[in-house]
Amino acid sequence: MKKKEGFEGQEAIVLPRKVIAGCLEHPLLRSLFITDIGYYPRAKFHYRERRQGSEQHILIYCVDGSGGCTINGEEYAINPFNYLLVPSGAIHSYWASENSPWSIYWLHFKGPMGNQLATMLHERMQSGQNYVKYNEDQVGIFHNMYRHLQSGYSIDNLSFCSLSLHYFLSSFLYPDKFSLLKQEAGSDPAEDAIEFLRENISNSLSLQEVAAAVNLSTSHFSSIFRKKTGFSPMEYFNHLKMQKACQLLQFTTLRVSEIGQAVGIEDQYYFSRLFHSLMGLSPREYRNKKEIRPS
Repeated sequence: MKKKEGFEGQEAIVLPRKVIAGCLEHPLLRSLFITDIGYYPRAKFHYRERRQGSEQHILIYCVDGSGGCTINGEEYAINPFNYLLVPSGAIHSYWASENSPWSIYWLHFKGPMGNQLATMLHERMQSGQNYVKYNEDQVGIFHNMYRHLQSGYSIDNLSFCSLSLHYFLSSFLYPDKFSLLKQEAGSDPAEDAIEFLRENISNSLSLQEVAAAVNLSTSHFSSIFRKKTGFSPMEYFNHLKMQKACQLLQFTTLRVSEIGQAVGIEDQYYFSRLFHSLMGLSPREYRNKKEIRPS
């Protein structure tokens, strides 16, 4: 027995074609918008097959039970807290486990921005990075979008959902960033190191000192930090220092030499060279540009 829908407690909204056509024309909505959204609890015998693919990208987030899918001939197992991303146009089928049918949040979306996000989400799934720990705030965004669409298709409701969808999809791309405020201290050495760097923005630190602050060897620390951020620890520290320097140039009347000292760089000439290499102009040019910028 196979079922597309009709599960006890299910919720689903399918936007009318006329509304979707309006989204495609609206300057805010057309970059990314929802076409279908719903929740299927304990969806026993759930099965969908689309041999011609779908016109929209499909995101499914499994919060209980399990299931599976094939996308262009590639098969994936979907377990609790795995997401499934089916790109538009891809031949696919997906199904709930017979013994432990899944409970899923799902939505379909379109738009040029949606194309890019779908590609990134699909690549993460292909590399096995589609586990996203359950987060009440994340699911709350989903319910909020659903409630607004349930109350009607006004431009305000559609716009709110479009903007919320950016945030919702980003929570699957960057789950550690989304849940950063809830992370326990010490759970991520790279994030702990960044916090240590922020707290010491006015100091001059060595790589050994930063690695010691998170109880790692310099080589291991450097490796995980670069993997996390794309930069070496000292490069990242300089970026933080220049970020602070920009703020001081914009919002204070401190001299350039004083700003250099405030970010832990005593040599004014080295500070100016570093600032220019990262920002593309000298500290004085940056300040002068701010002064003529319209408010």
